[in-house]
Amino acid sequence: MEALQNIRERRSIRKYADKPVTKEQIAAIAEAAKMAPSWKNSQTVRYYAVMDTALKDRIAEEGTLNFSKNGNNIRSAAALVILATVDGIAGFEPDGTPTTAKGTHWQSFDAGIACQTFCLAAHDMGLGTLIMGIFDEPKIRELADIPAGESISALIAVGYPEENPNAPKRREVTELLQYR
Repeated sequence: MEALQNIRERRSIRKYADKPVTKEQIAAIAEAAKMAPSWKNSQTVRYYAVMDTALKDRIAEEGTLNFSKNGNNIRSAAALVILATVDGIAGFEPDGTPTTAKGTHWQSFDAGIACQTFCLAAHDMGLGTLIMGIFDEPKIRELADIPAGESISALIAVGYPEENPNAPKRREVTELLQYR
């Protein structure tokens, strides 16, 4: 698939077909996503793929801050990927001092780039994704055994789309772009 077509056609998927996703597919997506740029090439993003239905259901039930839509999306997807980042590296010097006034901002910035790259790679492989930001980090850390020293940045539902929703309306480029 051409890159611009992939960007234009990728959607947030909230309805998934009852079809499994393999570990090999998730690994291939992560292989592509590892090419995402990061702060000083620090490569601090980590992916934790939850393939076990019982654990996925527990995360849906206990780790979504009672936001039922996320719980439903997690349950219906074939897999859940927990995207985490190693703390204290992106945006910091080796001695721990911030490199810029943005401080920890770069950790989230790197996570966002990696998350979008992951989702575009999945779409290119015919899979749908949904990036979720409403979650109970301590509970998910406990349930999925995420190591200390890493922050959970997003949850990504992954599966075969049951539908292809229309794109939401977007702002005009003239509203978004300015030249100086």
